[in-house]
Amino acid sequence: MKKHKISGNIVDVVARKIIKGELTIDNGKIISIEPTDNVPHHFIIPGFIDAHIHIESSMMLPAEFARYAVVHGTLACVCDPHEIANVCGVPGVDYMIDNADKSPLKFYFGAPSCVPATNFDSAGAVLDANEVDKLLARDDIYFLSEMMNYTGVIENDEQVHLKLKAARKYRKPIDGHAPELMGEGLVAYAAGGITTDHECMTIAEAEAKIALGMKIQIREGSAAKNFDDLLPLLDKHADKIMFCSDDKHPDDLIKNGHINALARRAVAKGYDPVEVLRICSFNVVNHYKLDVGLLQAGDDADFVVVNNLQDFEIKQTYIQGKKVAENGVPLFERFVPIDLINNFTASKITSDLIKVEPTGDKLKVIMVDDGQLFTHSSLVIPKIEHGNLISDVENDVLKLVVYNRYRETRPAVGFIKNIGLKRGALASTVSHDSHNIVAVGTSDEEIVSAINHIIDSKGGILACDKENVYLLPLPVGGLMSADEGSVIAEKYEIIDAMVKSMGSKLRAPFMTVAFMSLLVIPKLKLSDQGLFDGRTYSFTNLME
Repeated sequence: MKKHKISGNIVDVVARKIIKGELTIDNGKIISIEPTDNVPHHFIIPGFIDAHIHIESSMMLPAEFARYAVVHGTLACVCDPHEIANVCGVPGVDYMIDNADKSPLKFYFGAPSCVPATNFDSAGAVLDANEVDKLLARDDIYFLSEMMNYTGVIENDEQVHLKLKAARKYRKPIDGHAPELMGEGLVAYAAGGITTDHECMTIAEAEAKIALGMKIQIREGSAAKNFDDLLPLLDKHADKIMFCSDDKHPDDLIKNGHINALARRAVAKGYDPVEVLRICSFNVVNHYKLDVGLLQAGDDADFVVVNNLQDFEIKQTYIQGKKVAENGVPLFERFVPIDLINNFTASKITSDLIKVEPTGDKLKVIMVDDGQLFTHSSLVIPKIEHGNLISDVENDVLKLVVYNRYRETRPAVGFIKNIGLKRGALASTVSHDSHNIVAVGTSDEEIVSAINHIIDSKGGILACDKENVYLLPLPVGGLMSADEGSVIAEKYEIIDAMVKSMGSKLRAPFMTVAFMSLLVIPKLKLSDQGLFDGRTYSFTNLME
């Protein structure tokens, strides 16, 4: 690569200062930084790193995600591939790494620690301690992904602790996932070598984890939004903070930006721009030992040119000295994969399979809060028709179904409140973390129709309102599309609008429903095996 120079107001997050200077770049490296007074008014910053993301949730393949991230100044992503791993195992992880290599954006993948997330749901693969050890031994695996089985850590589960031991053996960081965990349980969890957490909802919870040596990844995704609540952590703990999205839907990424949007919001709240940029770059690089440049002589020439340190309008993005985006346009061609990967064997169902006879007087219902992954539990008077518990549309208590897509079993049935549908149903194979089929609807017939359409497609998200059916196909693991990102985003917007026209008031109804089968986030959830109480970490009855 030809030697070239670029000048401006250079933000040095290592020394915490801004200098007027000129970078000389040769063969993808910064070979010198020379002070000079005559520079353009723009700012040269290290660029943004997402400290924790599941690329699968964007519904794009990594190489396609890269084209939409670089225009927002994203240089790198710390990625947990446990979504595809839960579907396809190690071949799924390899598929993501291989696809990511087709783009200039720097992807750093971890070894999924919880496949399946618990022993109370059924995934398409199992990664035991031996498989995780083999992954961690690889140079292209940088950390042990979020240890969601915090109960296993606390109660000394052998397989869990063998995975933790493997990460320590290879000197690789261990990511955490411990919502609401406090007290002695948290002490035991942190003692397992857990170094991060992205599930905090309160300052008190975050500070308790920081006191035990953990870093806090403040999350603002398409469904879970904790940024405003946790931002005051920057007052005392800026060196212990990173920003992340966790899950980012395609339209959200394209229209609303990425980590740059969080930096903008933090500065607007009065925080020092240099300190905010340090959180978005230095803290992540330092924690995970990433080979991402920080605008130091000898570093990779990874940086972003912005208009100022308030708006963070991205003018240009450089990775290893090559300009990869300019004025909102990616400057590299999209990679079109030939081979796709999936795991899907489910057979169609009939309404009889989701009928449930009442066994008590009160129905135990999952209560959803918009913008949160936590749920609550409530007891309600059920609606019964011909000896079958059915959706009570008037009171917004809808039947929820999780159906195993990997082997023949009977669907599990629960009930959920605050989805808001007045008619029709929705279904999806994006169903954390095992990614079985999840469906919710206003009648048994609509739910069965939605599930069977999903089965025909071998994966996707779908809304149906009688004969009106709209599908966004996700042929890669039932999680991602091989289409161009803008096409995926447009289809997602159409189906999202359709669900909202059917009555849902949720900001992200599909993302919200996708987390209703994630048992490791309390309090009441539904797996393919039954209704689960996250407080007692055990199955519970549907009725009392």
